[in-house]
Amino acid sequence: LADEPVTREVSMFGGRCFMVSEKIVVSAGRDGRLLVRVDADRHDELVGKPGAGQAEMGAGRDMGPGWISVTASAIGTDEELCEWLRPALDYNRSVTGGAG
Repeated sequence: LADEPVTREVSMFGGRCFMVSEKIVVSAGRDGRLLVRVDADRHDELVGKPGAGQAEMGAGRDMGPGWISVTASAIGTDEELCEWLRPALDYNRSVTGGAG
């Protein structure tokens, strides 16, 4: 994310939220989970990946399509983490008009 034009970190969702162009890309939770913001049209495809699930804002409160929670064990390597950063940054660029 360091190569992105406008980034910042914010405490949010019980963890550290990483924003690009003032839009959430991912949030790293204290428990190692990653909350990922993706295109809602890709939600079903991506939520089917290992370690991925529908994100919730509290027990039983679905955050809706485009919000995915990824377990720490599914992002244990740089490559696994990048596999989630790519669709998150693609979505971010689509809503901010950033280059891709």
